[in-house]
Amino acid sequence: MEDVEKQADCSSVRGPSIETSAYENLNRHSALQPPDALLLPTNMTNRDRGWAGWLAVFGAFLALFCSFGQMNAFGTYQSWYSHHQLSNHSQFSISWIGSLQLWTFFFMGGPIGRLFDAYGPSPVMLFGTVLLTFSMLMTSISTKYYEFLLFQGFFFGLSVGSLFYPSLAAVSTHFDEYRASALGVVAAGSGVGGVVYPIMLRQLFLRTGYAWAVRASTLLSVACCIVALVTVKRVEGPKKCSGWMDVKMLKDACFMLLATGSFFICLGIFTPFFYIVNYAEDRALVSQNTGFYVLSVMNAGGVFGRIVPAILSDKMGRYNLLMPTSFLAGLSCLVFWMLAKTMIAVMGFAAVYGFLSGAFISVITPCVAQISDINEIGSRIGALYTLISIPSLIGGPIAGALIQCQDGSYTGVIGLSGSSIIIGSLFILACRLRINRNICARV
Repeated sequence: MEDVEKQADCSSVRGPSIETSAYENLNRHSALQPPDALLLPTNMTNRDRGWAGWLAVFGAFLALFCSFGQMNAFGTYQSWYSHHQLSNHSQFSISWIGSLQLWTFFFMGGPIGRLFDAYGPSPVMLFGTVLLTFSMLMTSISTKYYEFLLFQGFFFGLSVGSLFYPSLAAVSTHFDEYRASALGVVAAGSGVGGVVYPIMLRQLFLRTGYAWAVRASTLLSVACCIVALVTVKRVEGPKKCSGWMDVKMLKDACFMLLATGSFFICLGIFTPFFYIVNYAEDRALVSQNTGFYVLSVMNAGGVFGRIVPAILSDKMGRYNLLMPTSFLAGLSCLVFWMLAKTMIAVMGFAAVYGFLSGAFISVITPCVAQISDINEIGSRIGALYTLISIPSLIGGPIAGALIQCQDGSYTGVIGLSGSSIIIGSLFILACRLRINRNICARV
């Protein structure tokens, strides 16, 4: 059986035979075809209506709800810690907990992606479920800074990765034409979790105390994970031996441009989620008991941002949606956040930014899948997230350091966040043009 060679310059594709497992690589004429027409073998198309696929979507939605959605609620934890358990620590120090979560989650993407390719989603997700339970129960009894770093930072971040990557990769194997729509629904789970967990945690903090609030959220998370374990399965592709390091992706100009753009975007995209609550409280726009609603509004915007752009991208092209929404997310920081001086303005920015940033979260995965072989989807998604672990780790602490250096001013933080996202969107544009220079093409 003869494989189609993937060209490094993304400019041409040799037509696959009926038995070929082809790499997808769009050229100028491929805009007339569905974007994923070359991604899957001919015997693995037309899966969009299968019940197994939509069951996987449901389970993956729940997996992201309780994992990445809970990670999106860290702004609530940071605000609570700054007034209670870690009140003697600076915002810079506390932000390292959330940044360590993100770094661990992203950095482990490569190894977890390879494990998914080798063994499927179930073993990896079972490990993630056990680790999530352990990490959050230990977080509920933590009192020292290093304990929060270890359990809520490192272990919880690893558990989120063990649930997140297999879920997205498994769903990707079930869908062809509507892949981005399916993944958008899945990614919306993290947005819904980002709405539910801040409100639930804040109310439980006040009524039951910190420890039991965290335990209650753990119980909810475990229930969701069990359903995900039963429903998230993958479609088996043709077996192909591959090593733990895919050197070909380093020679793929399209993939490297996409990865570089994602690197810059992730340097700033999570900063508003970490600091929007503190921003509103420090300016007396909201009280300490209502500030978490700002984060919930941002995550609520992210729910729609994960679904609507993903559905549109199946019709207009994934890269055609990813670039402008990323650019506008950065611009919204520089304009709306910079000028937000009232509660209404902050809430408005939170909703707009949540929507635009949510588009990146949901569309980036199908963009990777679009230029990857089906047997390498897991490893390539993981490799991308491993790369962006670095900016995700340093973005929050850099923002905290800027606030300290500027005596509580958020101007530098807003400028860094917005400009880095805009720079990243320009690399996404370069990637899109390298795939197809026709600006009217569906890419």
